[in-house]
Amino acid sequence: MIELYVIKPNKNPSLMLNKMINSAVDGINYIIIDHISNNLNLKNKKLLFALELENIGYDISTIKFLAELYKKGRNSLSGSTAMVLVHSPSDLGTKRAAQDLIFLANNLGCSFIGHPLVEATNSLKNFSTWQKTINIPLEDLCLKMCSRTANRLMDYSFTKTENPKILVLYSSPHKRSNTLDLWHMVSKHLKNYTIKELQIENGEVLDCKGCNYNICMHYGKENKCFYGGIMIKEVLPSIEDSDIIVWLCPNYNDSIAANLTAVINRLTVLYRKINFYDKCFFSVVVSGNSGSDSVAKQLIGSLNINKGFRLPPYFSLTAIANDPSSIFKVKDITHEAYKFSKNIINNI
Repeated sequence: MIELYVIKPNKNPSLMLNKMINSAVDGINYIIIDHISNNLNLKNKKLLFALELENIGYDISTIKFLAELYKKGRNSLSGSTAMVLVHSPSDLGTKRAAQDLIFLANNLGCSFIGHPLVEATNSLKNFSTWQKTINIPLEDLCLKMCSRTANRLMDYSFTKTENPKILVLYSSPHKRSNTLDLWHMVSKHLKNYTIKELQIENGEVLDCKGCNYNICMHYGKENKCFYGGIMIKEVLPSIEDSDIIVWLCPNYNDSIAANLTAVINRLTVLYRKINFYDKCFFSVVVSGNSGSDSVAKQLIGSLNINKGFRLPPYFSLTAIANDPSSIFKVKDITHEAYKFSKNIINNI
């Protein structure tokens, strides 16, 4: 019985990527998928995406593969859970390529385990920090991480959470926020759930000081942080107590709002204390014109890839609305909000 589907459209992988794949699939019954066929069914599967970047930072073969999947329908990966391996011929491109892939696959119904990515830059220097705690050669460390991540993928199974607690983080003022209005279109369908909305106001959360590892660990064990304040008194306890975090992100210059970025950066102290594998996150992103995908990919990079939150399928609800209250005039927006609420219910 096939347990793992390795999606590797690139027919000329490097020796390093082949080593990474071999380490990941060791002891697992797997099959290599390198092209789209009429009878290909990738629903309700465990998937491993393997990317070999070209010198411009893209795996063109995988992009074409995903384009063909989109032709098969927006549910062509529904019920599947995945991880990602990426190798680059330089020290650039791995994170961006992974974020792009995860975003596209997520919009086809694929979920991703927390920390789904093992990236190998050309120098492997991205493993240098890990080497401080696991003192083995960089290549061995990379291959060990491939095996460890694949084992977590194979062990993962989705289970519904009884009486889930939902935390909503936002920074926009109530009176002018299309993003908050859109969330309330969603939340009116979630009345049977415990929902806590927490506004992060200007100046309440200072950005991360960048304490060294030992100092951060010390504060984490004490449930504290260098700066203290609302982050320690309310934000971190609320995140720790919640099962789902919904990030409300108006698009500010194709970026996450500064207040919420500071919250993400300050998560490290809690990250040192617990893992976030059993917590998932959703987002509502509203842009004045375009770029919602840029914000969604930042959330994928910071929360799923870096901090290890589980990424549920179709995690982000996006819309374009500029003037105050113009969200209510967006075509089919109430239906999209209803669909998003049902997606939340189905994945918590």
